[in-house]
Amino acid sequence: MWRAYRDMREANYKNSDKYFHARGNYDAAKRGPGGAWAAKVISDTREGIQRLTGHGAEDSRADQFANEWGRSGKDPNHFRPAGLPSKY
Repeated sequence: MWRAYRDMREANYKNSDKYFHARGNYDAAKRGPGGAWAAKVISDTREGIQRLTGHGAEDSRADQFANEWGRSGKDPNHFRPAGLPSKY
């Protein structure tokens, strides 16, 4: 998950947030049940904190959808925005 977060910050690419959410959870889940569990805990905690700090519930739901998509093993490229450099 850290790699996806770092790449998201580095890319600073418009409309790429959901892609990096899905990719981070996908990568973590590929490491096995412990990775999937950790990804869920981290994602749920992050979204909970964001809701408490005033981020929109709708955006949080969309983030969680992308998180669950990746954790379930679905291709994170479903959320990849057009034009995002191939290194990501």
